[in-house]
Amino acid sequence: MRLRDKVALITGGGSGIGRESALLFASEGAAVVVVDIDGAAAARVAGEVRDAGGRATDFAADVASATACEGMVRHAEESFGALHILFNNAGIMLSADDDAVNTDEAIWDKTMAVNLKGVFLGCKYGIPALRRAGGGSIINTASFVALLGAATPQLAYTASKGGVLALTRELAIVHAREKIRVNALCPGPLRTELLMKFLDTEAKRQRRLVHIPMGRFGEAKEMAQAALYLASDESSFVTGAEFVVDGGITAAYVTPE
Repeated sequence: MRLRDKVALITGGGSGIGRESALLFASEGAAVVVVDIDGAAAARVAGEVRDAGGRATDFAADVASATACEGMVRHAEESFGALHILFNNAGIMLSADDDAVNTDEAIWDKTMAVNLKGVFLGCKYGIPALRRAGGGSIINTASFVALLGAATPQLAYTASKGGVLALTRELAIVHAREKIRVNALCPGPLRTELLMKFLDTEAKRQRRLVHIPMGRFGEAKEMAQAALYLASDESSFVTGAEFVVDGGITAAYVTPE
């Protein structure tokens, strides 16, 4: 098992990438702390893990809250004795997110609070726990749009994910000698509830799909497999990386004819 005797905390664990990662990490031997702002969703996923024979607990937390982030890390250590893997995966993509002219300040602030501040707070309280465990892996969910920009305007989301990349690089350098690896997972467009709510018309979906060489949206399970590699000791020499899993979109970003 690739995560035997490890403890993993996954934010945004109630659905999408987070849920698939919780199930996969547990199947590979990890004890999993499923964190979500929707406490009922977190509890359901933790229950799924236990039903499959794994170890899991749940914790309701808004990652934009320092108190909540401190609490989720404390809960992990109290429940399983340590923390080795921190997957800062929680994120939002609001339908009113647009270009600079049309995006309200409140949309900008809320997006930054969850997508960027939430990663900062996860690291603020998670890194001391990883130190206590003798090292570990931090995975921060960014996005391909942090590298390219989006064809459909979503400025606050794009900027927040660019911030996640910058934060990841610096933390990787700062903590490299402490056996703490920090990497950014950069998914391409996925067939998740989060993106499908944003791409809420067929025209919007086709505008995104036309740029993907594979011609399809990715699946949350595929991102979980990538996260598993970053969480495991197989990636022991990988830190500060932009791990792009995008169906080729960043290799061939073209304008449709």
